[in-house]
Amino acid sequence: MLPGSRVPGRTWTIRLTGHPDHSATVSCTTEGCRMPARSKDVAALRAFAAEHARAHARLATPRPNAACACGASACRHHTARATCTGTTLLVLIHNPAVAEVWTLAEICQACAPLITHATVLAGGRTVAAQSGPGPRAAAAAPAGPPPVAVGFSSPGAAGGEAPTPPSGRRRTGRGKPRGNRSGRRPF
Repeated sequence: MLPGSRVPGRTWTIRLTGHPDHSATVSCTTEGCRMPARSKDVAALRAFAAEHARAHARLATPRPNAACACGASACRHHTARATCTGTTLLVLIHNPAVAEVWTLAEICQACAPLITHATVLAGGRTVAAQSGPGPRAAAAAPAGPPPVAVGFSSPGAAGGEAPTPPSGRRRTGRGKPRGNRSGRRPF
């Protein structure tokens, strides 16, 4: 391999597959992984699959020279167009509504925010981060968001208490003409 060349991004997929007899099996794309036997306890298999995805995430770290696995699969994880750029991140893709597939992949910074139901688990380390911050980098780093000033209208301005919320009573007829408001009967 040439120096500076990129290696293909890795992808692990853990799938819970149901069967007609109301049983299910768990499978993993890594051949060395041991899976439980087919069972009718789908909740236990779902918990096993989620923990198995977490185990892969704990053991894998994103490689700095990995190419985006999303780009290698023609960006099938997202619909928006993107050019694969940035450092490699370890991303878990799992739709809780379906709850049957967990995909762990090395994805670039450009594609990761475009993927629905994705969680960034670990970020790739850049060359500057591997060498450690220098004295100039520490001085240039922002100290965080500035504190919020206490103004005259805030509850903490004069040691006052927070304003009480409005009562639960709703005003009716807001914005509608009310007719005669003087209390006199019309002629």
